[in-house]
Amino acid sequence: MTNIHPFRAVRPKVELAKEVASPPYDVLSSEEARVAAAGHSNSFLHVTKSEIDLPTDLSIYDTSVYEQAKINLQSFIQQGILFQEENSCYYIYELIMDGRSQTGLVCCSSVDDYENGIIKKHEFTRPEKEQDRINHIRISGAQTGNVFLAYRNVSELDKLIGDWMAANNPVYDFVADDQITHKIWVVDSIDAVDQITKIFIDKVPCTYIADGHHRAASAAKVRLAAGAEASPEAGVFLTTLFPSNQLKIMSYNRVIKDLNEMDTEEFISALQDDFMISTADGNVEPESLHEFGMYLDKTWYHLTAIEGSYTEDPIGVLDITIFSKNILEKLLDIEDQRTDKRIDFVGGIRGLSELERRVDSGEMQVAFSFYPVSIQQLFDISDSGEVMPPKSTWFEPKLRDGLLTHLI
Repeated sequence: MTNIHPFRAVRPKVELAKEVASPPYDVLSSEEARVAAAGHSNSFLHVTKSEIDLPTDLSIYDTSVYEQAKINLQSFIQQGILFQEENSCYYIYELIMDGRSQTGLVCCSSVDDYENGIIKKHEFTRPEKEQDRINHIRISGAQTGNVFLAYRNVSELDKLIGDWMAANNPVYDFVADDQITHKIWVVDSIDAVDQITKIFIDKVPCTYIADGHHRAASAAKVRLAAGAEASPEAGVFLTTLFPSNQLKIMSYNRVIKDLNEMDTEEFISALQDDFMISTADGNVEPESLHEFGMYLDKTWYHLTAIEGSYTEDPIGVLDITIFSKNILEKLLDIEDQRTDKRIDFVGGIRGLSELERRVDSGEMQVAFSFYPVSIQQLFDISDSGEVMPPKSTWFEPKLRDGLLTHLI
């Protein structure tokens, strides 16, 4: 039984929606956010990446950063850039990327469901990222970023949402700078809201975190810390739920600072215990499971895991597990990807050229590209109670921040 709730969203005036909408806080660095928000005073980046309005030498985790987020959010509301819905509603959010559409339901999900395993996880969180979101939610008084949940399709719900979209006009309909179309409908009928709520109670036994483990964990810990003083709104958190057949997962690639005191020849030789290796004419985007690309010394290599070098259980068979055990742990002495500063993560949307750039700049020494995890693998692992290594999945297109915010 999945418990979802309508809510009174804080959202932009129709004519300002495109100006306000911003990429999720975790896909831009502070420097990138400063550039993106330059000359755009209404950008929601001033709330989600509020360090852009403070001195550049200040830590992004400084308390003043979160206080600035609160100031900026309140200012947006006071200026009328944002307003709060009069009644609790659900919202339908459609994204269109490269001609492919996916439609989700924006609502509030239950912290109790998260704590009781109705909302299933597949990753551990990184402590510093979790604390960052705790501070942002607690001090700003708002959940500004969506947790992206997936569920197995329910035809009755698909029809209800489709019928509402056909019978009503979206309140927002714009194409962002990255050419992704964003459309949002307000579901304000009491009857429709009740029907949707009941379908999730009766026909959706669980949901799965696709993206937003840190935001979900942080929302739960904010409520826990508030104790008896927690508001009812702190008992739920902002989510968008997508039926699984509409989702596309991209790879989540890795870059690493050094080869653990090995030179290139020694490293490639050591890899041959577990992988077949060959040089490639161009960049390597793996086309099937157990294939990897590696970029080292301005050369791309094609790696294929040797049968017997991995196990066939739901976790062991994952490419990211093979990589973690046979490269990170065995050769590079990287035991915990969540905390080790020698490794970084690059979303698939940035392309293989970003891997080359990070290595060629000298910032990193080697990069690896992956074949994407499937949605069924994500479900199987979550159902088994196991977890994937951190940053195993990258979903596109991304929801925009600022269009729908939940106050706690």
